[in-house]
Amino acid sequence: MIYESIVIGGGHAGSEAALALARLGKQTLLLTGNLKMVATMPCNPSIGGPAKGTLVREIDALGGEMGKVADKTCLQMKMLNSSKGPAVRALRAQSDNVEYPLAMLEVLRHTDNLELKEAYVTKLIVDNGKVHGVVLENKEEIRSEAVVLTTGTYMAGAILVGDQKTPGGPDNQRPSVGLSEDLRSHGIMTFRLKTGTPQRIKKNTVDYSVMEMSPGDGFIHHFSHDPEYLRILDKEWPCYLIHTTKETHKIINENLHKSAMYGGLVEGVGPRYCPSIEDKLVRFADKERHQLFIEPESIHLDEVYLQGFSTSMPHDIQDKMVASLPGMKNAVIAKYAYAIEYDAIDSTQLKLSLESKVVENLFFAGQVNGTSGYEEAAAQGLMAGINASRKLDGKTPLVLSRNEAYIGVLIDDLVTKGTREPYRMLTSRAEFRLLLRHDNADLRLTEKGHEIGLIPEARYSRFLTKKEAIASEMKRLAEIEITPNAKTNALLAKYGLIPIKGKMTIRDLFKRPDTDENIVKEMYPDILVYDKEIYEQINIEVKYEGYIAKALREAEKLKKDEGFLLPEDIDYGKIGNLALEARSKLTKIRPVSIAQASRISGVNPADIQALLFHLKTRK
Repeated sequence: MIYESIVIGGGHAGSEAALALARLGKQTLLLTGNLKMVATMPCNPSIGGPAKGTLVREIDALGGEMGKVADKTCLQMKMLNSSKGPAVRALRAQSDNVEYPLAMLEVLRHTDNLELKEAYVTKLIVDNGKVHGVVLENKEEIRSEAVVLTTGTYMAGAILVGDQKTPGGPDNQRPSVGLSEDLRSHGIMTFRLKTGTPQRIKKNTVDYSVMEMSPGDGFIHHFSHDPEYLRILDKEWPCYLIHTTKETHKIINENLHKSAMYGGLVEGVGPRYCPSIEDKLVRFADKERHQLFIEPESIHLDEVYLQGFSTSMPHDIQDKMVASLPGMKNAVIAKYAYAIEYDAIDSTQLKLSLESKVVENLFFAGQVNGTSGYEEAAAQGLMAGINASRKLDGKTPLVLSRNEAYIGVLIDDLVTKGTREPYRMLTSRAEFRLLLRHDNADLRLTEKGHEIGLIPEARYSRFLTKKEAIASEMKRLAEIEITPNAKTNALLAKYGLIPIKGKMTIRDLFKRPDTDENIVKEMYPDILVYDKEIYEQINIEVKYEGYIAKALREAEKLKKDEGFLLPEDIDYGKIGNLALEARSKLTKIRPVSIAQASRISGVNPADIQALLFHLKTRK
């Protein structure tokens, strides 16, 4: 059988890519080594966090699946940075590491146009620079019009513990062998990266009494904009906070040479923002202790996850390290920590659609592109699936701008700047983060999701109702006045608010920094008639309207530069006054616009001016 699309890999990227393609009507085959490992969490059993939580909301707003499954299988929900501004607030869920993969597999198995098959791919079928299918380990050829490659950390994977290096993928799975060499034979460049995971501890061997409990907020939050997916348990499962001790540091420092990383065994570059515990001690030698969290793995497992304690030390040293931690004197390690190395591709060889510049109709998504994290992988998988479908239909790709979504920032960074270490999405990477908030992901992207064909009519209708409610309520509240009399000021004083001296509207009341929708609702219960999320939007939009207006003006300037397209046939080698580095980088990356060219590392403002002058004289 000839498929319209094949997805290689069943992780978070592969699951979203396959679902997007199938839901858009493409006959799709998902190939993965083990269906039981679909969408597993070999590292942290959680979804979300700073910037990452917003990625999940954006995935959902475009019609992806991660937010729904995270809501259905969560053990704890918490809004991070809730005391700070809306630009940095982020939802994080502790997920059930047994239930999450099962729920995603169930969705995949019941999706029309999608077939699942356990198999390893060793080669691509490429003819005249265009992909036409794959070759399996058993030499079977399967033809397709497009391929999305999402191999995660499996491609030429190797497990590292102490002085031992063993071919393998996460959780003792087989690595993908042969595919790296095949990609290189087609001109796709690869390099080595490293990541790792901490120990799993038998939870009944931990003394929680000496730890600080870190509870959730209650099940009042959700990733999906369709709250029917939210799981309600009798209780939230707590996390616990501890810190490393002087004894921990002593053990690590005395055995540093036994670590795979510091013993010379590691080839790949590890993650900057989630380093191993030995790397933390070397890089931050002035710190007396480091924060660790005990997190639940699953209601079905007698295991907890020791977040922040990733290591590649030998097992006997890990035993001593864990025993030195508060509450861990008698702890039993169920699974030892390890480091993993794997091949990733040079992401600057991709278009903004995530299609390869080297092999047509071949798309890449997830950790194979150099990213870290389930959320970054799922976001890329969704976009690769969407754009593979649109390529087959002869439509223009969906490319999200940096002012439209964190997804846009993520992909633009990868394609324009590349990465030599596992890339993690951070709020600081987004210059328009006040526009790209957790709370407004649906308002930013649902229109696009519906236009693409991934948001059904019923959900789109609910979205339009919400959008209209916000607009009409903003107008109505600007017309309701509060009179500065004794009764009004007594009511304000009751909630610790400063008295008013002149007339103001309810909208003006929202503008005050000491007021939010909860207080206004308590003060005037008959005035606020909609759900909390409507007034949450109004509160943020009114309070930050000056900053938001400034950000929107900057976004308009970006939009103008993004609209300044560069000719595909431009020869940067013939442009005078371009620095040698700029000439090399522009030739390699082939930016599509002046805006993208200006973001390339090594291309400075003088180079952009030379480029603009060349284009002007060329015209």
